[in-house]
Order: sequence, then structure tokens, then C-alpha cells
Amino acid sequence: MMEQLKESLYQLIVETSTNLPKDVRRAIAKAKTRENSGTRAAMSLATITENIQMADENVSPICQDTGMPTFKIYTPVGVNQLKIKDAIYWAIVEATKHGKLRPNSVDSLTGENSGNNLGEGNPVIKFEQWENDYIDVRLILKGGGCENKNIQYSLPCEVEGLGRAGRDLDGIRKCILHSVYQAQGQGCSAGVIGVGIGGDRTSGYELAKAQLFRSLDDENPNEQLRELEEYIVENANKLGIGTMGFGGETTLLGCKVGTIHRIPASFFVSVAYNCWAYRRLGVKLNPDTGEIQEWLYQEGEEVTFPKEAEKEEEKVENQTKEVVLQAPISEEQIRELKVGDVVRITGMMYTGRDAIHKYLSDHDCEVDLNGQIIYHCGPVMLKDEDEKWHVAAAGPTTSIREEPYQGDIMKKFGIRAVMGKGGMGPKTLAALKEHGGVYLNAIGGAAQYYAECVQAVEGVNYTQFGIPEAMWHLRVKDFTAVVTMDSHGNSLHQDVDKSSLEKLAQFKEPVFK
Repeated sequence: MMEQLKESLYQLIVETSTNLPKDVRRAIAKAKTRENSGTRAAMSLATITENIQMADENVSPICQDTGMPTFKIYTPVGVNQLKIKDAIYWAIVEATKHGKLRPNSVDSLTGENSGNNLGEGNPVIKFEQWENDYIDVRLILKGGGCENKNIQYSLPCEVEGLGRAGRDLDGIRKCILHSVYQAQGQGCSAGVIGVGIGGDRTSGYELAKAQLFRSLDDENPNEQLRELEEYIVENANKLGIGTMGFGGETTLLGCKVGTIHRIPASFFVSVAYNCWAYRRLGVKLNPDTGEIQEWLYQEGEEVTFPKEAEKEEEKVENQTKEVVLQAPISEEQIRELKVGDVVRITGMMYTGRDAIHKYLSDHDCEVDLNGQIIYHCGPVMLKDEDEKWHVAAAGPTTSIREEPYQGDIMKKFGIRAVMGKGGMGPKTLAALKEHGGVYLNAIGGAAQYYAECVQAVEGVNYTQFGIPEAMWHLRVKDFTAVVTMDSHGNSLHQDVDKSSLEKLAQFKEPVFK
């Protein structure tokens, strides 16, 4: 039984990481039809849908950030939960070894990566008993970029753009709308939100995340909550944030709300934000054999996506300007770029995330970065039989985490371009103008699409920080991104934030009595 249980759980992990559920595919397909062809939003969605198909065909991670695996398990009375835990640990290690999960478990004090996704509190496993005669195992892989956009409100409070939110359904409405606004493109919109009303700070967040295990197609049995869910999806998509925060018609793919009791003194609204790469699946297992009896979240129409990213890129290029960048890049070349330009990178670029930026703020670099491109990316890497490294997944990470360091590091080492997702803040924008640099926005979650652009891994530094945080030397061809912050003080992210805040204000007046 144990061997079959291990294999079943391994299959669940692989499928969750590589194959987006049918309900999510349908929601993304619907979003795609709403966008006007030739826009940045349409280009982003074409890249996303192509990436979904590539991940399925390659059996490789949809997004390189496979997050903290979180299991919700229901077991019949008498089932040995300790054995299920052991089987999960084995399956996690195997999935990491084969590049289906990125090694993401980091010691919070030392910063050391365990390398196998195991560690204190990782993975998250929650058990409940029930009267049914089968084991129900559900898994969600929620990346760090969207996890960082979770938010919790304590009512009553003042909500930016919307005014006072009281302890009632209308106050809850304001909080949920604001949660979508504050995420912007940093959570890889278009996203899905789970909302927990009530509880304490801990149980509120747990309830919010539990909503993400619901199907996008289900209907809330509570009439008030059903109306609220529909209202939020309809009106969040009027904020104009759009896919990747580039602007557009679709900002939110779904909203699921649950409620639990609270104590009189506390009223929390907790929001769990999930990116478009909404990776959650489930299985029913035979408690005696460990075999999979049924896959969950597989109801309804199957959706496959054609390859359209290149066509949409060409349409956007025809309206703006396409530039080929090859490092080392001069300041003069950078000053010619403007927000909206499409860039195709050919040649070398170097990955650098949180650990690298912190390290370089106090140390010299082992690599000459003058005129080079830094890519905010923690790739999934695999070694072949000849001990050569290959990229299995390589989408961008959320850049705002590097805001305290980025401008200073660019000037210190002569870096001309940084690339990631979600944009950066005023300190970086000022440095780009002073130094002569640009910020390039790649499509968040498109890990397979970008991995195909990598022709070779030519070296690596700082492996002591772990695989995701090391500096990988990548030789790429036609690696496409959009200039969203330029050297003239312009920021698309700043513009979208301002316009969406203005649109948010239209929802000040009460809706639910």
C-alpha cells in the first residue's frame, strides 16, 4: 500500500505543477476573448496560454516558483495519517529531484536552502477526519509573488480610495475591491482571490486560502456571498489593471468568499491572492491500496491553446518599436528606449534575486556586470548525465523586493537593464533616470515560454545561496519583454496604479444594505 500511495501522491504533485485545471483554463480562455488584439494585455495572454500548453506537453512546471506545497487531506476514521505524511515527504523529494518542484525551503535564520523542499513547516499538511470511505487529497502550489500580495483588514478602517469600511457587508466589499487594487501586476494578474470573513488573524487567513480549493465554476450556497462574489469579479475588472498590470479588460478571474464566527472585539477580512497560474488539483484515494480512484477539478470542457504569442508580439511591435538588445549595452542605447517598446534580448544575461542583491550591496561581484542585464529569476535547474546544467523553467520573479538595493547596485556595477515582473518603485525609477537604465517587464509565470529562449547555461556563481538564488549565466535568443520604466522618468506601473486608484473611487457609495 505504501509504495502505491507514494506513487499516487507523486503523480498529484507532478500534475499540479505542470497541468493547469480545466476550470482555470476556461477562465483564461474567456479573458482572452475580452482583450483587443494588438494590445499588451492580448500579447501577455497569448504568451500565458502558449506557456500553459507547453508546460502540459513538456511535463514541466507552468511557473518556476512552485511555492510552498499545501495539502488539505480528509481521511476516514482509522487511516494512519503518519504514513500519509511520510509518503508526501518522499513524493516532495522525488518531485524536486526531477525538476517538477523548485527547491524552495529556506531556513529563516541562516538562509540555507534544504535543497529538497523539506524543512520545519514545509510542506504544509492539514488533516481532517470524515465519515466517507475514501481519502481526499488536495494540493495547491501558490507562488511567493502572489503570496506576498495577501492582505488582511481589521474593520472598521479607512480604505485607500474608498473611505471608511464598517463592520458590515458593504465594508467587506470595500476591503475586497481594495485587495485587488493593491496587488496591481505584482501578483501576476489576472488573479483569483479567496476571502475569509471573521475568525481571528490566523483562522481568517486559513479560511481565505481554503476558498482557493473551490472550483471557479461553483456557486456559493449563501445568497449574500454569491451576490458579493459576482459583484467583485464584475467590478474589479473595471479597474483597468489588466494582465500583468499592463492595463486591460481582465484583472480578476474569480472570487470565492467564506465566513466563520468571530469574537465581538475583532472583525477581520482576510484575502488570499492567487496568480493566473492557479495550480491546484486533487485526487480521491483508495484507503486500502493508495491507488487513485478519481481526479478532481476535471469536470467540464477541455481547453487547449494554439501558439499565438509571436503573432501578438508582432502586432504590438507594429504599434510601438521593437529593439534588439545585446549586452554590453551602452547608455546611449538605453536612453533611446521608451515605455511601451518591445525588447528582444539576444546574448548573455545574468539572474539575480534577493540574496544576490543583498550580497552585492556590500561586496564586489565575481562577474563583470558593466553594460549587462540582470534578470530577477529563480529558475528550476536540472543536470544532465554529463553534469551540465539546463534550464527547466525560467519565468520572472516579482521585482519590488529588490527596491531597497536595485538603484544603488545598477550604479555601482554599471548594469544597464533589469528585468522581472510587476515593476519597481520611485528609488529605482530615479536611478534609471540618473544612471541611464531601463526596467523590462517579462510575463510572470511564463516559465516554459522563456526557458525555450535559453540556448545555454554558461556558468554559475554564488551557489552557496541555493539554486533559485544563485547567479546563472544564461545565453538567450529572442527573449521578449516590454519596457515599462525608462530612463526619462516614465513608469507604466505608476500610471496604471494612479488610473486604477481613480477608478476605484467610483465604488465609494454603499451597494449592500
